[in-house]
Amino acid sequence: MKVIVGMDSFKGSLSSVKANMAVKRGFQKIYHDADIVTFAMADGGEGTTETLVDGMKGDLIETTVLGPLKKEVTASYGYIESDELAIIEVASACGLTLLKNEELNPLKATSYGVGQMIQHAYKQGARKFIIGLGGSATNDGGVGMLQALGFKFLDKNHKEIELGGDYLRDIAEIEPTQKFKDCHFRVACDVTNQLYGKNGATYVFGPQKGVTKDQLEPLDEGLKHFAQKTESLLDIDIDSIEGGGAAGGLGAAFYGYLNGELESGISLILDVLKVEGAVKEANLVVTGEGQLDAQTSMGKVPAGMAKLAKKHDLPIVAIAGALTDDAYSLNEYGIDALFSIQDRPRDIEAAMDNDVTEDGIEKLAEQIARTLHINL
Repeated sequence: MKVIVGMDSFKGSLSSVKANMAVKRGFQKIYHDADIVTFAMADGGEGTTETLVDGMKGDLIETTVLGPLKKEVTASYGYIESDELAIIEVASACGLTLLKNEELNPLKATSYGVGQMIQHAYKQGARKFIIGLGGSATNDGGVGMLQALGFKFLDKNHKEIELGGDYLRDIAEIEPTQKFKDCHFRVACDVTNQLYGKNGATYVFGPQKGVTKDQLEPLDEGLKHFAQKTESLLDIDIDSIEGGGAAGGLGAAFYGYLNGELESGISLILDVLKVEGAVKEANLVVTGEGQLDAQTSMGKVPAGMAKLAKKHDLPIVAIAGALTDDAYSLNEYGIDALFSIQDRPRDIEAAMDNDVTEDGIEKLAEQIARTLHINL
């Protein structure tokens, strides 16, 4: 028997790696000789770097960069030397979690630190990049990142514009750089919002970054001006690309200026880890995450694993810390059965205890294995 295990992390409780191993131990209590292959998983968002570093036996590298409000922060990225591959989460350099609520300032916040991370990885030897978008505190269209990479955005006086979304309207000239032409960027992006407009970066994601009602229009106009100048001066269309509005417009910057490929996060991860090759020869797939709900079907790890399992006509079960009332709709998306590890009433703190979660996953995996082993 061959079982593929691809668990997402149980956020705030257990890592993907430990969740996988708990499933493996549970199954091996019943299927002693089973071939159980585990894949540390993520969906391109928070935790992607550490997950891929673990899964690909890479290194975690720290560097000092400018944070969203131009104060230095320590950011980390993954590096797989054998593949010349760097794995970068933009939130590490310009994320919301780096600021307190009262510090949020989308007019000034910059993605400059993301460009510095790319520069650092490039000097290490990276020529392939996996970029995780999401969680940014910025609304600068990725211009800050591009400035750090050597692109010049000049005002009418031929001076470099200042950092931040408030200054995009000052762009009068753009001078591209030829550096990074030898790089390939794969960008994990699970939103379809365009760069500007009512469904764009500012109006949809801006409020969570501190954008006030009176700032919506000028910030959106800045992104529109950036797109128009990009097209008129460089003949590059960044205003119609789906996903361009991700991470305050970083999606558009990667696509238009660095030839980045915007991809579903989980699809990208599954491809990088070569999960399908293992699934082809399996008898069962086991997946899961901290909470299964209707949103799971929208690009989360269990949905990605289910799509792959069904492509090869394999049964798949999902294990979760909690199941919402609408979680059972996931049966319609290919997950054959859902299970919660909760075996008694507990308060949230006790339920999320690391040891309790790990023990619960292992015990439930064993019971699933016992059920499969019944000879009716």
